[in-house]
Amino acid sequence: MAATVSALPLRRGERLFVELASGEADVRAAQALRYQVFGVEMGARLKGAGEGLDRDELDPYCQHLLVRESGSGRVVGCTRLLTGQAARRFGRFYSEAEFDLGAIPALPGRLLEIGRTCIAPEYRQGAGIAVLWSGLAGFVQLHGIDYLFGCASVPLGEGDVQAAAIMNRLRRQAMAPEGLRVTPRLPLRSDAVPEEIVDAPLPALLKAYVRLGACACGEPCRDPDFGVADVLMLLDVDRLKPAYSRHFLERIADA
Repeated sequence: MAATVSALPLRRGERLFVELASGEADVRAAQALRYQVFGVEMGARLKGAGEGLDRDELDPYCQHLLVRESGSGRVVGCTRLLTGQAARRFGRFYSEAEFDLGAIPALPGRLLEIGRTCIAPEYRQGAGIAVLWSGLAGFVQLHGIDYLFGCASVPLGEGDVQAAAIMNRLRRQAMAPEGLRVTPRLPLRSDAVPEEIVDAPLPALLKAYVRLGACACGEPCRDPDFGVADVLMLLDVDRLKPAYSRHFLERIADA
């Protein structure tokens, strides 16, 4: 089964542009980039690693958003999009493997889960994620999405201390109300942080979520295959912070 590809307004800059995958070759290009980032860089245990790919059973149900170099056409960024309708066909959202999602699947309106987001190293200083976000905004507007959610990965650190320190910062800055909290199926080994650490800076993708107005829906889940902790982030599209929505979602910035 393949997900239906919907039209998306082309967002093109001088160096990068964004589009939806339109066939198997496009999806494999995204899976190859995911393998390079998650498998080679992060050392994650991946299905399809023997082929140089990161693939799983959910890929055919998703639409795949690609960032390409304008000159070469090389895929340098990607994320995959799972609508609520496609999740029902599959039987669940991807994040339900890691969390009891509580009230989130029953939120009123249209839900979109994003995941497996990655950017090639040379485009991680702003341009890549800005172009990816502009394509995501086009998809959200096209389909009338009300809520975005997905897992943002954070490093564990020795004894899970780094993940716990990042959560300390999230608790102060961006926690969802109690009614939207989720329960991790595999919690951190310890949530205690040494007094001299207290908290830690947010990784770039997680910081981008928070700047848009997204909230962390509770404690993270350990992902032993990826060697990270995943935090479930939720964004009410109607509550986008205007200044950051313009920067991340409505223009291609310096691409």
